Amino acid sequence: MIYSTEVEHMCPVKKGAYHGPAPIPEEGKWIQAKEIKDISALTHGVGRCAPQQGACKLTLNVKDGIIEEALIEVIGCSGMTHSAAMAAEILPGKTLLEALNTDLVCDAINTAMRELFLQIVYGRSQTAFSEGGLPIGASLEDLGKGLRSQVGTMFGTKAKGPRYLEMAEGYVTRLALDEENQIIGYEFIHLGKMMAAIEKGTDPAQALKEATGNYGRFAEATRYINPRKE
Repeated sequence: MIYSTEVEHMCPVKKGAYHGPAPIPEEGKWIQAKEIKDISALTHGVGRCAPQQGACKLTLNVKDGIIEEALIEVIGCSGMTHSAAMAAEILPGKTLLEALNTDLVCDAINTAMRELFLQIVYGRSQTAFSEGGLPIGASLEDLGKGLRSQVGTMFGTKAKGPRYLEMAEGYVTRLALDEENQIIGYEFIHLGKMMAAIEKGTDPAQALKEATGNYGRFAEATRYINPRKE
């Protein structure tokens, strides 16, 4: 340790009482976090890339400073999906500090990691007051049956109006219109359920039929249109 001349000539003055860092809530406990291993939490966060053409929703489950589980959901460009694939391999097993200083390939994923780090180390996690936190695999509950992200994709123009393309229920195949051409419902395919049925041996046509549903006043429509072609 090197001290400047000014500091060398200073006389020692004893510090007062040391109370340590302020406790933060972690999985139902109040913890004075002094090291990375003192951190446990599950939380979500969102990051965007520099050109703002894509975003990442990142979910981490941290136990004793180690990332035990990571769910990476991205939207924007095709390259982001490949980056997410690499991040799924990179993140689990790393400490929070390692992950913060690791290139996760995509700007949006890196930014999401930064935002989650801040939430977690300040005690602003989803499991701050949940005793024992959540088990590994808890992030998959956000995906529901079929393990597909909740995605909403809508398109609209002044000239032709709105088009629903993908809703929480699934891939939209038809829009139901009333006599004034206003949307009153839609038909969808739950792709997760359809693929699960096909994997179990169900005929694809039958699986498609079983996974098809509708929402709203679909049966009352005067006209049905394909949102992608009509």
